[in-house]
Amino acid sequence: MLRTTLYFLVDLCNARRHLEHMLSNYPAPIRWSHILRFQLDVPVNGRAALARILWLQGFPDQAMRTAQDNVEDARATDHVLAMCTALGAAATVAIAVGDLTTAEHSVGMLLEHSAKHALGFWQAWGHSLEGQRLIKRGDVVAGVRCLRTALDKPHDTGFDLRRPMTLGALAEGLAGVGQVPQALMAIDEALAQCDRTDERWNMAELLRIRGELLLLEGTPEATAAAGDHFLQALDWARRHGALSWELRSATSLARLRHEQQQTGEAHELLSAVYDRFTEGFDTADLKTAKALLSSLQ
Repeated sequence: MLRTTLYFLVDLCNARRHLEHMLSNYPAPIRWSHILRFQLDVPVNGRAALARILWLQGFPDQAMRTAQDNVEDARATDHVLAMCTALGAAATVAIAVGDLTTAEHSVGMLLEHSAKHALGFWQAWGHSLEGQRLIKRGDVVAGVRCLRTALDKPHDTGFDLRRPMTLGALAEGLAGVGQVPQALMAIDEALAQCDRTDERWNMAELLRIRGELLLLEGTPEATAAAGDHFLQALDWARRHGALSWELRSATSLARLRHEQQQTGEAHELLSAVYDRFTEGFDTADLKTAKALLSSLQ
């Protein structure tokens, strides 16, 4: 419970510390009495969270391994909620690193399991993940449709904690089909919910997305505001040790600085973040950053 609270407050270091302490001390084998008491398989739930934290902290390869191993552990428990938890984390990390094949497999299984057992929360999250995957693949119209399906689920499914990230993905999808005003409305709704609830783990990414949307307006004022959003996103990511969010924000800001004829500053900014990674160089964000760095030489 401490991990969950700290994660949403984006205290990643302490969230991971509590999580690893729990995992290293949890008794094995897992007893069904524990699952009945907590309504979940605690180690599977913990490793799912650990995979997400590892990605945020800039360890995409470790995150993928942890998430995939966790799916196998969940399969062995023959427990539906454990399987949904593991599949949801596996799909989340796979989308984040750009492994859309693994994401498709995990999301498909999640939607199948959650539909079979009428699990409203996991159905909503499955639709959200499928929408994110489709948009990453370039099928934006279908992706937006899936995201709207997720957001239309009743609030009593417990989906509210996933709404800001889903709204952020929806904003990117709407922008992809030319609906920039509607995209700005979606991202503003996401940021407003984060302000109401103090949910901060994805604040850097939401600010970055809003900056990208402002750039599409094409005015000097909007461009200046976009730069400010990228700087805010960088500050959020740096203060909380979210290196993966920091890389995305630095990439957006470096691209903007290059367009403003500040190529030297752009290269210095992005290389300072990129050089702190020790793994994951075949993942989508790192390949994008490397390609941009090459063009800034």
